[in-house]
Amino acid sequence: MAEPASQTDSAAIELSKKSSSDSRSAETTMIEAVGLSKFYGPFAAARDVSFSVKKGELVAFLGPNGAGKSTTMKMLTGYIAPSEGHAKIAGHNMMDDRIAGSHRLGYLPENGPLYPEMTPLGMLEFFADARGLAGSKKKDQIDKVIDICDLSSVIYKPISKLSKGFKQRVGMSQALLHEPDVLILDEPTAGLDPNQIRGVRRTMRKLSETKTILLSTHILQEVEAMADRVILINEGRKVYDGDVEGLRTTGHGDLNEAFHELTGQKEG
Repeated sequence: MAEPASQTDSAAIELSKKSSSDSRSAETTMIEAVGLSKFYGPFAAARDVSFSVKKGELVAFLGPNGAGKSTTMKMLTGYIAPSEGHAKIAGHNMMDDRIAGSHRLGYLPENGPLYPEMTPLGMLEFFADARGLAGSKKKDQIDKVIDICDLSSVIYKPISKLSKGFKQRVGMSQALLHEPDVLILDEPTAGLDPNQIRGVRRTMRKLSETKTILLSTHILQEVEAMADRVILINEGRKVYDGDVEGLRTTGHGDLNEAFHELTGQKEG
């Protein structure tokens, strides 16, 4: 469970949110879900999910475990094909034009693929080569993501020896390596301790200054701490899309009550 943000953290968060909102130069749609559904036999993992995320937004994709968040994110990124509907990243249909869309997208699955025998530096060099980065561009990008994700103290250690928090940062650094405009992050704070969560929050605030971010979570404190907007999904269907205060109003001033009202479950 994430710890409540301190007064200092809260002030910084609000300033970051305002700065991010004020700096949006255009209402360009960067993430678009149109009628996304995924059926496994008679079971609907997601049903008619539609929303869009504008350039510069940091949107929390909230819902209880098993609500369909990961399935929807996999359809958005082109990792699985929808049974119905379509998804676009920066205007590119992720079924028909996935390669172009993937150039604009950084995706971190909940259990992202890491190579435990590699070091963070070795893994970044491997992925940089795979993406065609070379020479000074390769070095500059690796140095940049190491700095953003605060990995300098562990770049020569085997990934298998790292804490879960550092493993999450390594996964994040790989998703950022090609300078994507859009980030889709599945439960980036899951299983982290309070100090590690604070580190992820700082990274998210930094990234939200230049990128469009959709991150899934089932933890309400993360919604309050980071999000400009909330999309709530339950049993595969979208049940709320709006700002945090609007969600709070649904629960008569209490986010936990709002979560319960819309999902029938208590948060966490």
